Amino acid sequence: MQAENEYREALRMGQREVLAAPVKSESATLPVLDKMIPPDKASSGIHIGIEQIPMNLIVGTKTEGRVNAFSPGFMPLLPEDTEFAAKWKSLYNSHISEGIRDPIKVYEYLHRYYVEEGNKRVSVLKYCGAYSIAADVTRIMPEPTDSEEVKLYLEYVEFNRRSKINFVEFSKTGSYRELLHAMGKPADEPWSDDEQLEFSSVYYRFEKAYYKNRGEKLKTTVGDALLSYIKVYGYPQLLKESSDDIESNLKKMWEEVALNEQNEAIELKTVPVKEKEKKQSVLSKVLPISKPAKLKAAFVYDVLPEKSGWVFDHETGRQYAQTVLSEKVDTQAYISDGETNYPETLEKAIADGCTLIFTTSPRMLQASLRAAVEHPEIIVMNCSLNTSHRYLRTYYTRMYEVKFILGLLAGSLTKSGRLGYVCDYPIYGQIAGINAFALGAQMANPGAKVYLEWSAVKGAKEAAVSLNRQNIHLISSQDTARFTEDDRASFGLSHVDGDKTDLLAVPVWKWGVYYEKLLRAVLDKTIKSEYDNTARALNYYWGMSAGVVDIEYAPALPLASRRFADFFRGSIINDAGTPFLTPFYSQSGEMIGKGQTELTIEQIINMDYLVDNVVGSIPLYEELTDMGKATVETVGVRQAKQEAGGEV
Repeated sequence: MQAENEYREALRMGQREVLAAPVKSESATLPVLDKMIPPDKASSGIHIGIEQIPMNLIVGTKTEGRVNAFSPGFMPLLPEDTEFAAKWKSLYNSHISEGIRDPIKVYEYLHRYYVEEGNKRVSVLKYCGAYSIAADVTRIMPEPTDSEEVKLYLEYVEFNRRSKINFVEFSKTGSYRELLHAMGKPADEPWSDDEQLEFSSVYYRFEKAYYKNRGEKLKTTVGDALLSYIKVYGYPQLLKESSDDIESNLKKMWEEVALNEQNEAIELKTVPVKEKEKKQSVLSKVLPISKPAKLKAAFVYDVLPEKSGWVFDHETGRQYAQTVLSEKVDTQAYISDGETNYPETLEKAIADGCTLIFTTSPRMLQASLRAAVEHPEIIVMNCSLNTSHRYLRTYYTRMYEVKFILGLLAGSLTKSGRLGYVCDYPIYGQIAGINAFALGAQMANPGAKVYLEWSAVKGAKEAAVSLNRQNIHLISSQDTARFTEDDRASFGLSHVDGDKTDLLAVPVWKWGVYYEKLLRAVLDKTIKSEYDNTARALNYYWGMSAGVVDIEYAPALPLASRRFADFFRGSIINDAGTPFLTPFYSQSGEMIGKGQTELTIEQIINMDYLVDNVVGSIPLYEELTDMGKATVETVGVRQAKQEAGGEV
C-alpha cells in the first residue's frame, strides 16, 4: 500500500514538472544523449568503471526509448495501472527494505550523466532523495573547441583523473586549479583514499550548510561557493568545522558567495571622486561644534620599511598623508612577521581601534579578506589588482602609463633596436607594463625588439647581466628601488654596461597622494557610498591623471628626449592619449582590438599575452622563486599558474 501511495505522489510530482516546464522556458522531456552527439561517439568512449555518481548530475537518458515515461526530473509519468508502475513500486519496496545495489549503466558527457540501463532505479532514488548511486561509467570526450564549456570540462577531467572526485563542479575556468592551490595540494599529485574521503566529508558538510543558507537561489554552483569559503577561512579550518559552524560563517560572507553570479564581478574606479564640499549651516557659524573623533587607520607591512623599497615607499606615503590630515586622521604602521602572522597583526590593529586598514602586499590578500568578513564595520583595503572580493576593496596604480613613456624613450635612444626589460612577477598589471613598454618602443622605433627577463626566476641582477651578455644595454628594470646591495641598480630605465649603470628615467609612485585621496574619500563617506551602491567588488585603479604615479628624468637624459617624453606624458595626464591604441598583434599573431580604437581598462588588466615585438615568455609556476610562487598564487595571470606538464 505504501508503494502505491509513493508512486501516486511521484506521479503527481512528475506531472507538475511537465506543466511547469513551458512556463520556465524549459524542455518538458529528459535530454537524450543520442541526439546530442554523433552515433559513433558512444562506441569510442572511455570506460571509467564502477563508481558512485551524484544523483543531481544524472540529467537524461542515452536513448529515446523511455523518454516519455519520465519528467525532466526523472519522476514517473505513466499511469498507475501499467507494468511500468508495477516495476517502479517493486523497486521502491526493494530500496526501502534492502537498498538498491545493482549498478546502473551511464554515459558521462560534459560532466553530466545519461542513463542507458537503470532509468527506473534512478527515478526511485531521486524520489527518495538519495545522494548518489553506483554506476558503470563510460566517458565521452567532446570535440576540442575554444568554448568555455569545453575548456571547463577538460579542466574537470584533469582534476578528476588525479583526485577521483566527481561531484565538484564550477562555473568558471581556472577554478579547479584555484581549488588545488587553496587546499595546498600539488597539481600533479594523485589523491590518497584518505584525502578523497576527507574532502568528500568536508564537501557534504559544506553543501548542507550552503542549502540552509538558500544557496539554491543562486545560479552558481556549490563548488563556486566552497572555493570562495576556502579563500576566506582556509582549508585547514574548514576540515575542523561542523555544518553549523560553516552555516554561521557563510552568513557572514554571503555577499562574497553571491558575487560569483556577477558577469562583471569588479567595478573599477579609475579616477578619484572630487572631495565633497560641506555647507556650513547658520547655527554652525555662531555655535561651537565639537570636532568628530579622528579616523584611526592602520598600515600593515610584511617587512620592515628599511628592508624593502616597496614598503619604504608606502611608509613614506603614510607619513605624508598623516602630516597633511593630522587634524582628522591618526595613522599607525604595523609590521607582520610572515604569512602566518598576518591575521594576528590585523586583529591587533582592529583591537587598537583602527576602523580603516591598508594591507600593502597582495600576499596579505586572504588574511585581509577574512578580517573584512569577520569585521564588516571595518574598511579593509589591499594593495593589489583584479581581485573580485565583495567585502574587500583593492587599490593599485596604472604603472603601465609610465612604462609606455619609458618605452618611447628607450625606442628613441636605441641604435641597435634591442631593448631589455626586467619584470618582477607575472601578475595582473605587470603584463600590461611589459606590453605598454614594447608598444611605446615600437612607436618610436618600428624595428625595436624587447628582450624579457624575470627577477622572480633568476634575480634582478642576474637578469640584467643576462641581457648584457646579449649585447643589450638599454634596460627597463623594476618599478621600485631595491634595498639589497645586488639589486640597487635595477631600477627604472638605465643604460647598463657591465658594472656601470647610467640612470635615464624612473617611475615614481606617489603613495602619499594616493593615501591622502583615499583617506579623504573615507572621511567624506565617498567610499562607503560607492560600496553601498554596487553589488560588485571595488577596485581603485588610478593613474597619472590622478597624480598618483609619474615619471622623473635623470640628468643624463638628453633635453630633446625629455621634451619628447613630456609630450606623451601630457596627453596621458589629460586623457587625450593611451598606450594601447588598436589594433596591434600578440606574439602568436592574433590581432588585438579589432574594430576598437583603444583597449578598455578591463582588457588591459586581464592581459595574459605578450605583444609581437617582445622576445621572451611568461614563466611557468614551477620556474618561480618561493616569493614569486606565493605572489602568483594570489594574483597571478593564468599562464603563470600553469605547470610544465600542462594546466592544472
